Amino acid sequence: MVDQGDNLEAISTQNPRKVTESPHVLSAVINRRSTGRLKEPGPGKTELESIIKAALSAPDHGRLRPWRFVVFQGEARDRFGIILADALRRRLESKGHAPTELLMSKERNKLLRAPCVIAVGAAIDRDSHIPVIEQFGATAAACENMLIAATALGLGSMWRTGDPSYDNSVKVALGLRETDMIAGWIYLGSVEEPPSVRAFGGDFEQYVSHWK
Repeated sequence: MVDQGDNLEAISTQNPRKVTESPHVLSAVINRRSTGRLKEPGPGKTELESIIKAALSAPDHGRLRPWRFVVFQGEARDRFGIILADALRRRLESKGHAPTELLMSKERNKLLRAPCVIAVGAAIDRDSHIPVIEQFGATAAACENMLIAATALGLGSMWRTGDPSYDNSVKVALGLRETDMIAGWIYLGSVEEPPSVRAFGGDFEQYVSHWK
């Protein structure tokens, strides 16, 4: 994949208002909603590449590119589900709990809730002068870019975390180190019914102040 950040900067330089004021872009940002129930079809090859390119355009202090993406489609979701279930069993047994078949089945089937799931890891450079929180923040920004890109492409999406995101054995299975972090799991697919888009109904000034 190619980082599109420089390309976007070039477009903005040529026409500063072309990108920033596109109604389509603003609509994708404002109308983005999490969708828990996703079905086939998932993103095609070109759509998936566009979503990843959007992630690669996230702000990145120090240009460390901490993000790592692992894509699960088809039977890969089932195979990794076995790893997730084994990790759950070990976590429960370490606390003296016996895993039930219901819990194990639910864990094995987690990735089947969407036709495409992308695990997003943050490969943390502990020797860098860039604070860890900023490296993780860059990866979180990549996640948000993916959700917005999916919305712009007409796809549903969901950003999930959960206990597997903090399990070292799961990190290793994803090709990460135990000292790395998992920012989340991006679920992608078609929506069964469009999510409701409610206009912001709160007090805008509750969240905004102007320094004087």
